[in-house]
Amino acid sequence: MSQQLKKEITLISGIGQLSTTLMGTGLFMIPAIAAGIADRMTLWAWLFLFIAVCPIALTFAGLGKRYPNAGGTAYFVRMAFNPRLERSVAWLFISVIPVGIPAAITMAGGFLQQLLPSPLNTSLWAQSITLCLLVLVNLSGSKTSGRLQSLIALSIFSLVAALLWKGQIAPQDFTMPPLTSTSLWPVASALGVMFWCFVGIEAFAHMGEEFKRPGRDFPLAILLGCLIAGLTYWACSVVILKFGAYGTPEFDVTSIPWLSDHLFGTQVSALITLVGFCACFASLNLYLQSFSRMLWAQTKQSRPQSRIARLSARGIPANATLLIAAVIYLLILLGEFARLDLSLFLKLANSVFVFIYLLAMLSAWKLLHGMARYLAGIALILCVLVFFCLGWSAMYALIIFIVLGFFPGRRTDPLQQHAT
Repeated sequence: MSQQLKKEITLISGIGQLSTTLMGTGLFMIPAIAAGIADRMTLWAWLFLFIAVCPIALTFAGLGKRYPNAGGTAYFVRMAFNPRLERSVAWLFISVIPVGIPAAITMAGGFLQQLLPSPLNTSLWAQSITLCLLVLVNLSGSKTSGRLQSLIALSIFSLVAALLWKGQIAPQDFTMPPLTSTSLWPVASALGVMFWCFVGIEAFAHMGEEFKRPGRDFPLAILLGCLIAGLTYWACSVVILKFGAYGTPEFDVTSIPWLSDHLFGTQVSALITLVGFCACFASLNLYLQSFSRMLWAQTKQSRPQSRIARLSARGIPANATLLIAAVIYLLILLGEFARLDLSLFLKLANSVFVFIYLLAMLSAWKLLHGMARYLAGIALILCVLVFFCLGWSAMYALIIFIVLGFFPGRRTDPLQQHAT
């Protein structure tokens, strides 16, 4: 049986995977939350955010082009520094599972629950079905997954385009408000929340090895995926600002469904709910893929004869996928019965993502040369600034990185105890 991942991802499917992952849960809540913080100054915040993300995206593109590997950022760190730091990053990435994935599945389940018949329309059933669908799509292969996410991307773009058309958005709605010194703090506060919208590039880095032409298509997929997602967020924010669909906790998660009901009527509510579920599903799908490939890559390196290091006949790390899905389901049960605070989980997950970006940029500073190295330096400074802006939640990422990554002992590979 081949121990190499299949190269099935094309440029189009890669763009679809990344753009839907970046939008995911964020499109249905972040624009309204940001508007509640900065009002119309949110338009400036989106512009600043996209400018800041450009060097980060370009640096990830440069790393993926030169070092396509299922290990993602952990592999970049290994190439730049040493295997011990690689294990630290692997632990760091895995630490997102208990804080980020159950929260995201809860959001997806919230949409699916509205579509399920009784008695399946409960939170636990909806989350369970969501996880089962994720496993089935992942086990079907990257090619099938890419096609599905491209269709989801088209449905999201169609929804936003319909909102622009039905909302009669005119050129004056895109007018930027005057930028003053007093507006800088609200813009900065909004940026701290909006960075979530471009979380996903680090997960996409794990897919570089599966591109048919990684040298050309992987960098283009990152750049075009970020551009498409950024424009979609911008357009969605314009509609939300025009109709005032922000400013209360209820609008934080229901702004898009409310706008759809307001503009199209309640008869399309089921369709909008389905699009919302698909958007969340797309984001989760890439993360499950990236987690399984990172675990497979780490185990293959440390214990190549273990079952986790094997690939299925389809060239999929099936055992790694099933193991991670089992862990996620246990966490879903814990969250369902303990009623844990999802907003706290999202803040902790955000600290991990930003720190992973920071480590990737630091690796790029050492690995890349010429203009790409200077671009990585700019991206590194931006990531450091964002990381400090996270406040106390940044401690979660630091503790995981230092304590678990450098824990003394004979073996420190993440999840290695499961790899037998």
